Amino acid sequence: MTVETIHSAAPELRFAPDDTGVISGYAAVWGKADSFGDTLVRGAFAASLAAHRAAGTRVLMLFSHDVSRPVGTWDSITEDDIGLRVEGRLVLDSTGGRDAHALTRAGALDGLSIGFVTRKATATQAGRRVEPVDLIEVSLVARPAQTAARVTSVRTAAEPRAAGIAALLQAAAVRLKGS
Repeated sequence: MTVETIHSAAPELRFAPDDTGVISGYAAVWGKADSFGDTLVRGAFAASLAAHRAAGTRVLMLFSHDVSRPVGTWDSITEDDIGLRVEGRLVLDSTGGRDAHALTRAGALDGLSIGFVTRKATATQAGRRVEPVDLIEVSLVARPAQTAARVTSVRTAAEPRAAGIAALLQAAAVRLKGS
């Protein structure tokens, strides 16, 4: 089966049966101030991510920073040239995971936001330059503090297309006529 992509103003939808509920995006983008005036610099998460790996712990995937509302797990969190790239899987066997999946697919929940403890920050004219942080969680949110922190892709089960349904009906009609 091939993977089809639909482009829209909402996050990119990818139809693939084995990857249903997989989401990806940027939880933070380097050099862009958030609504609190914090600007994260590349490398800000490196020590925290290494500490999570060493301890065998995970950064939480939450709905709107609510620790009582986990919606999935982050499988990959890495720093790249753009920012903090995340990829994870919504738990579709849970109400929260299904709700987050539906809202993300619809584009109603397309922001990402980080929960962290600042280890070092330097005051700037616009706010703070934030360096090492302890990353606790990355949440799916409707309105992120950093406008560039967004879900970029959400995968969903293959959905039948009208042409595919029509072809199935035609094939069934031919078989019925031949019977």
